Amino acid sequence: MKSNVGGIDRILRIAIGLVLIGLSVSGTIGVWGWLGVVPLATGLIGWCPPYALFGWNTCAVKNRS
Repeated sequence: MKSNVGGIDRILRIAIGLVLIGLSVSGTIGVWGWLGVVPLATGLIGWCPPYALFGWNTCAVKNRS
């Protein structure tokens, strides 16, 4: 698996995942908040299956000179 999730994308995924899980634990949004595990996991791993499927990549491109 080649990393396809870049820096800002990773930070946002981790933050959104933690917020959703926190809201679920506090009972604010119910069980649906546990879907926050998905963005949290993809942010921590750095690889997103839909990105790979569509050929998207938010990682910085390194110059090969």
